Amino acid sequence: MNDYLQIGVITSTHGIRGEVKVFPTTDDNRRFKKLKDCVIEYKGERIPAKAASCRFFKNMVILKLDGIDSIEAAEPYRQCPILVDREHAVPLERNEYFIADLEGMDVVTEEGRPLGVLKEILFTGANDVYVIADEAGKELLLPAIRDCILDVSVTDRKMTVRLLNGMEAE
Repeated sequence: MNDYLQIGVITSTHGIRGEVKVFPTTDDNRRFKKLKDCVIEYKGERIPAKAASCRFFKNMVILKLDGIDSIEAAEPYRQCPILVDREHAVPLERNEYFIADLEGMDVVTEEGRPLGVLKEILFTGANDVYVIADEAGKELLLPAIRDCILDVSVTDRKMTVRLLNGMEAE
């Protein structure tokens, strides 16, 4: 299980005072308003950072980090992920999971037959879709709805699913 969770990616600088534009990778952009401690992943290193201020512009977050006070100081962090440790993560509701905890999870049918590994999560607007890949690389698209997702065990890294009519892989 990952100790850190990605909440966004710095896409570019904003202005001349060191602010950065962040593309949020969290489903609740408001979490940035409460952000204090975070980590910037830069060239394989995790650099601790403190958020000084936050505002929103279109689908982006404009973030000011302590100690980054010029465009030159912000420039190296373009395309760098912003992470928070689990302790500072947004609390989850019942039947909510962090993407990092789901990806790579073994997926089995309710009868116990292995289907593969949850490779990716697609966000469609109506409901998420889980991409399950078997050992041969064949993919199965499974809607993340209660009729299909029967049980998720983050500790066991296992998801039990029900395949509805027409979903069965050939």
